[in-house]
Amino acid sequence: MGAVTNFVTGFVLMVVVLFFFLKDGPRIWRFVLRPFSGEGLARARRAGDKTVATLGSYVRGTAAVAAVDAIGIGIGLLILQVPLALPLAVLVFVLAFIPLVGATVAGILAALVALVANGPLSAVLVVGVVILVNQLEGNFLQPVLMGRTLKLHALVILLALTIGTVTGGILGAVLAVPIAAVAWGIIQVWDGPGLPAKWARER
Repeated sequence: MGAVTNFVTGFVLMVVVLFFFLKDGPRIWRFVLRPFSGEGLARARRAGDKTVATLGSYVRGTAAVAAVDAIGIGIGLLILQVPLALPLAVLVFVLAFIPLVGATVAGILAALVALVANGPLSAVLVVGVVILVNQLEGNFLQPVLMGRTLKLHALVILLALTIGTVTGGILGAVLAVPIAAVAWGIIQVWDGPGLPAKWARER
């Protein structure tokens, strides 16, 4: 119960903060930039532009992939006459925002519902549908829709997810990867457009 309360509270707070960022974003950013001047100002502007571009690409790409996952798995659940097909499809969409592990967790839950309601054969078929959709997503949708927006190694994503989950629970798991992507993006423009920080340059 405590975890659910924390998640709902954090989600509501995030929505409120997002509303004000969308409403007064440019004014807030101009205020944040006031202490900077010269090269510091240019660097802060580059960081801000990179953050907006990275987050925008991440959210758009992830939402599109999540929608395709939810529709594909939802259709499979309806064909197999699994109870709660629509709520499970919505759960697939939500969990798809947690990279690497979200789709797996959603597939396990759908298979468990099918096992309890319709038996082992139905559960195996649900697992097959989930694997098929995930393979299509991983091999076709992710490269096309996400491109190379994140530019993060799988190990970095796993570490970010672990740290985010431990420190922030479900909300931390959702936010960990885009925050890591933004941090890496800022490093890539630290010394100029397309010029990473010295320690991050290839030798």
